[in-house]
Amino acid sequence: MAPTSTPDGIRFGFRTRWLSDERLRFMRQVGAEEVFVDVIAPGHEADAYADDLASDRDVEHLRLAPDDVPSVDRLETLKAHVEGTGLRLAGIHSLHFGMYGDIMFDRAGKEQQLEAIGTLIDRLGAAGIDTLGYQWNPRGLVPMRTATAVPVRGGATATAFDEADLDPIETPPGDLERTYTAEECWEYYEGFLERVLPRAEDAGVRLALHPADPPVYEELGGVPRLFGTRESFDRALAAVPSDAHGLKLCLGCFSEMGEDVPDVICHFGDDLVFVHFRDVIGTVPAFTETFLDEGNFDEFAAMEALHDVGFDGPVLLDHVPELAGDTEWRHRSRAYGAGYLRCLVNWTERR
Repeated sequence: MAPTSTPDGIRFGFRTRWLSDERLRFMRQVGAEEVFVDVIAPGHEADAYADDLASDRDVEHLRLAPDDVPSVDRLETLKAHVEGTGLRLAGIHSLHFGMYGDIMFDRAGKEQQLEAIGTLIDRLGAAGIDTLGYQWNPRGLVPMRTATAVPVRGGATATAFDEADLDPIETPPGDLERTYTAEECWEYYEGFLERVLPRAEDAGVRLALHPADPPVYEELGGVPRLFGTRESFDRALAAVPSDAHGLKLCLGCFSEMGEDVPDVICHFGDDLVFVHFRDVIGTVPAFTETFLDEGNFDEFAAMEALHDVGFDGPVLLDHVPELAGDTEWRHRSRAYGAGYLRCLVNWTERR
């Protein structure tokens, strides 16, 4: 089967850690056009979200570590596997902490990680894969959620965060030997951009930055969290201006901040690379993930804003509630979200 075309405009996609034939068929059957792969990272989970299917077949997953960067042939094989089901492999969803933690804290492994990311960018470009998502969070050192099964509509369950339920956080947390100032961390981050963005420009690959989740906190455990406000993204984009740098705009994170989501979309406009279309009930210091149609922001206004700024890229389901009888990856919930999101896209284009 030939891959679907990628016309101008908003496209619907999924993120997934596993690329089995069954999962790719499911995605295509519910109307997806694009897929972002979450890498397999021994010792470093790519993200804290549910997934189930594991496979020994190399073609069904992608490993990534500073000493294990996939070859161009490997990336081309994976891309052909995805495109064989009529989908497009749009990019790597996110770098994990094991790929950037030493850069973030200016530690001994920094040079190896910088070179590994640069090599990955080069090889993605050579394989015709044009997007690399990343986040600049100390994932694993501080909590992302305080509960994983909070009841929502009809007895479905979802993840939640409540500052009142936070366990004590070490200062400094994990294996860090000291605390850091925000300006130190900005210096290290800007040094990262100076090294990798020229390679991204040459390779034709665009990097996409995700917010801190939960946002708003300036620091936790003595570790600055740089990207928890709208202003911090303005600073990130202005620090090393480049067409190869933009945002993985997580609408859920900006909803958690209490921001006007359509206004945020209009503010960043051309800097949007791809979008996490999800929502929550409540804002920091307490919020719960929920379905697309009952969160804080007006989902129709958000999709309308994406259309009006000329956004030309993928919108992805991200975290979804778990329905009764669901799989660990939550096929039932993702099918509901896919239909809802497809309708939003189609309504916006035809209004």
